[in-house]
Amino acid sequence: MSELRLAEPMWLLMTVPLVVVTLLSLRGERRGAVVYSSVRLLETLPITFAQRLKRLLPALRCAGMLLMIIALARPQHGLKDFRIQTEGISIVMCIDRSGSMQALDFQLDGKRVDRLEAVKSVFHNFVAGDGNLPGRPDDQIGLVSFGGFAEAKAPLTLDHGALLDVLKAVQIAEPVYDREGNVINRRYLEEERATAIGDAVALAVERLRDSQAKSKVIILLSDGENTAGAIEPEDAAKAAASFGITIYSIGVGTTGSAPFKMIDPFGREQLVRQPVRLDEAALKSLAEATQGRYFNAKSTNALEDVYSDIDRLEKTELEGRLYTEYRELFQWWLLPGITLIVIELTLRCTRYRSLP
Repeated sequence: MSELRLAEPMWLLMTVPLVVVTLLSLRGERRGAVVYSSVRLLETLPITFAQRLKRLLPALRCAGMLLMIIALARPQHGLKDFRIQTEGISIVMCIDRSGSMQALDFQLDGKRVDRLEAVKSVFHNFVAGDGNLPGRPDDQIGLVSFGGFAEAKAPLTLDHGALLDVLKAVQIAEPVYDREGNVINRRYLEEERATAIGDAVALAVERLRDSQAKSKVIILLSDGENTAGAIEPEDAAKAAASFGITIYSIGVGTTGSAPFKMIDPFGREQLVRQPVRLDEAALKSLAEATQGRYFNAKSTNALEDVYSDIDRLEKTELEGRLYTEYRELFQWWLLPGITLIVIELTLRCTRYRSLP
């Protein structure tokens, strides 16, 4: 099979004013250039082919311009229509965006970064195949982020470029100040400091339950404990197990203290250690309830090792249809259009040239 399409269809809107102008020119009548007392003697003369053709000059120009408009719309013909069969799994990534993810205890390229930045970087490599990870080009991957509430960021998709663009927009909530320096979103910040692990897992289950893949996986990354949400993590894990979904939970960091960036009264940045708590028991329970595994990642390299283990999961077949190559057809419309316009201009300037 093949496919025909227009790459720039908006150009077709130009046909409306073109048709209107042409109809007006066909109905318009030009006044005679020579005053003569009577034309009765000319009424008996036959109408020649040249006279009939002159009336069609506006239509000739219209046809030429219409062909050129179609050429501008870039008609294309699909040369390849084929199916691909690949092996992959369905994965939903659940990424913690709560306030504790601001802890600056990870490194990227020798620079100190917060936990969320490190998680996003390794997730990017896991999907795209950068760094030491081979990539997952055949997997359907979705994205859920959660703080005080869970939010579905991307559905299951093979368009990993779009998925990674969405990943860039996942941020930890920041304070918004008014002109007097007061925080105007204080209530929202307080909500986002919490962690709704149960709600995030339940939302991921909702995305995966109708997937046709043989292997369905939730990768849960969190550095805290469940402190918000309407669904308990245990209930969410039971729902995942009932749909044959495996949970791989990753505890980011550890319990104790971690450095956070703070602003002192003089506006200077400084690192202050604050207490953090990682509920490893709850994350292990989530994984074990679905026959999955729990990992602890205290560094960027440890995160990469975790994803390397997940790369060895069982795979299943996915099928899709692709149209990958198109041939431009605009020249078949452009050249005839130019030819008609040149013919119309030549006739109007030679055989049908008239004095104003």
